[in-house]
Amino acid sequence: MNENSQLDAEQLRKIREDILDSIDEELEMAMEDGENENDPFASDEEKKNRAVYFRELLRLQGELVKLQDWVVATKQKVVILFEGRDAAGKGGVIKRITQRLNPRVCRVAALPAPNDRERTQWYFQRYVTHLPAAGEIVLFDRSWYNRAGVERVMGFCTEDEYEEFFRTVPEFEKMLARSGIILLKYWFSITDDEQHARFLGRIHDPLKQWKLSPMDLESRRRWEDYTRAKETMIERTHIAEAPWWVVQAVDKKRARLNCIDHMLSQFNYHDIEHAEIALPARVRNPDYIRNPVPEQMMVPEKY
Repeated sequence: MNENSQLDAEQLRKIREDILDSIDEELEMAMEDGENENDPFASDEEKKNRAVYFRELLRLQGELVKLQDWVVATKQKVVILFEGRDAAGKGGVIKRITQRLNPRVCRVAALPAPNDRERTQWYFQRYVTHLPAAGEIVLFDRSWYNRAGVERVMGFCTEDEYEEFFRTVPEFEKMLARSGIILLKYWFSITDDEQHARFLGRIHDPLKQWKLSPMDLESRRRWEDYTRAKETMIERTHIAEAPWWVVQAVDKKRARLNCIDHMLSQFNYHDIEHAEIALPARVRNPDYIRNPVPEQMMVPEKY
């Protein structure tokens, strides 16, 4: 059969299955978040809101693919910082942004605590190595603002290091802007009660307990210290070249949609023309033989 001939019913069925499987990825994430599409206790309003959420998310993810094409074609360099309290929903929105993008174009930088060697380096040095080249997007799941947050609250930096950070970071970010990097900074804001509820959810969910570290638990006790640190950070680092944007994140779904929608609005992107793709015919040799795979190498078909 000619690979470029009109699609037959079986091919259309397989394409449909592939599309549904892609949509199921979001449903799986929703289940991971404790949401059940078939929840018998969900009200009609909740079901309606969920349907709107899925429809809008898929539309926005389509726009993200267009943005990705534009970034590659125009050789843009993009950095997006995601900051906020523990369990504020940063990871959830990052998952939805990257879900349908090329990981070679859009990647996540989630750095662990600095090691002994890194502690002797210029503070920003370990972050600089993750900055994008032309045609790349880097999402920082927490960033150099650790110094103004967790390091300040937990006493992991000295007063001099803390003040030096605030002297340096505006110039550092201006330097990034001058180099052609588009820098966006988001703070995910949740209430005391909401963080408490999310922590309890993680404690009682075996699939999420790994998300809770001793540092996370300590952050609950020091809620007010984190509030003061956050307010100081935003006040001293909100600059024209790299302003802060605050996402109201008590409602996870709304936060994801609002953040992605706002992020897209910060770029003057447009559709990129692509050459029409034609699937070439497969070369068929009369002596071609596909040897059977030994049974002992096969993964058991349990499902």
